[in-house]
Amino acid sequence: MGTTRMFGPRRVDKSPLQRLLDLNWGMVLINCLIAGIGFAMLYSVAGGSWSPWAETQSIRFAGALLVMLVIAVIDIRYWMAFAYPAWAIGLGLLLAVEFVGATGMGGQRWLDIGFMRLQPSELMKIAVVMALARYFHGRNYDQSRSLRSLFIPLVLMAVPMALVMRQPDLGTSLMIVMGGVAILFLAGLPAWLFAVGGLAVAGAIPVAWRFMRDYQKDRVLTFLNPEADPLGAGYQITQSKIALGSGGMTGKGFLEGTQSQLNFLPEMKTDFIFTVLAEEFGLIGASITLGLYGIVLGYGLLMGLGCRSQFGRLLAGGLSITLFLYVMINVAMVMGLMPVVGVPLPMISYGGSAMLTWMIAYGLILSVAIHRHVTLAPKGSGLA
Repeated sequence: MGTTRMFGPRRVDKSPLQRLLDLNWGMVLINCLIAGIGFAMLYSVAGGSWSPWAETQSIRFAGALLVMLVIAVIDIRYWMAFAYPAWAIGLGLLLAVEFVGATGMGGQRWLDIGFMRLQPSELMKIAVVMALARYFHGRNYDQSRSLRSLFIPLVLMAVPMALVMRQPDLGTSLMIVMGGVAILFLAGLPAWLFAVGGLAVAGAIPVAWRFMRDYQKDRVLTFLNPEADPLGAGYQITQSKIALGSGGMTGKGFLEGTQSQLNFLPEMKTDFIFTVLAEEFGLIGASITLGLYGIVLGYGLLMGLGCRSQFGRLLAGGLSITLFLYVMINVAMVMGLMPVVGVPLPMISYGGSAMLTWMIAYGLILSVAIHRHVTLAPKGSGLA
């Protein structure tokens, strides 16, 4: 073991192997269980076939799991130093989408990198939280509550949000903003600022409506009255509600869901995969799945609260809230409690970018947990 001086008394660093042993393997196992539920649902959606979706997703998960473990054992001081560069890299990828992005599903959101199509906006959710956690690290209560201190955080949120809106991707842009707002809340900004911000957003809705695409307006109108066009714009949510209700308490059984197996339900492998799960395994199966999510995210919040450094507290708390919003928005969406905004269910829906985003974020949460007793300098990179 080596020693390093980090702006104060000398401390003993742990080797990567020791950090790996310190990892909470229970949380790793629960993440694997959630992914396993996803494989089973993709197997069901394919009509009882491992190929193509479950097979591809399992390969992606193996790679993402390795990424998560590597991220977890890297010293948190390096992640603090990398926070602003991560935001800049994410911004560069979003700009690349503008010029060379692949088009699909009505938007230009992906970069084709050969073995997968990467959606940079997904990774930007993490980068914004990292950058904001770095910005507020070392700032005292009065500094965090200063109006002047809000300019840079607003830029860190608004610039990527604007680029994502151009793709267009309303759901992801909203998640970027909500993740950023979570950091502002955790950093101790006064409640009246959030109240004023909420009123400003409400007042801007009529203006935003004028700039929304037709399909986005249709989604909002369908949310308000899905029965108005049950065979058209309201078809997805109508079929989803039928499937959710027909699952009952215990479900119809694996591979026995009528709405899914008879292809009444669109987008089964992505946005509406939770509906398939609830139809086949009922309220009990859906509740167990949500409970697993709750355990891993609750652990992230607890590790944030117990972290000695402000950067670690904000990072773990902000990422946990962001991942919670990921799950909450998808579930609310398929239940008809909010408009369909194209947010997948992480680790279960088919898609490499969403899975990679979850695993990177949780790797950072585990890194905070391993290094929760490390003291970071209030200023500077935090590196020795």
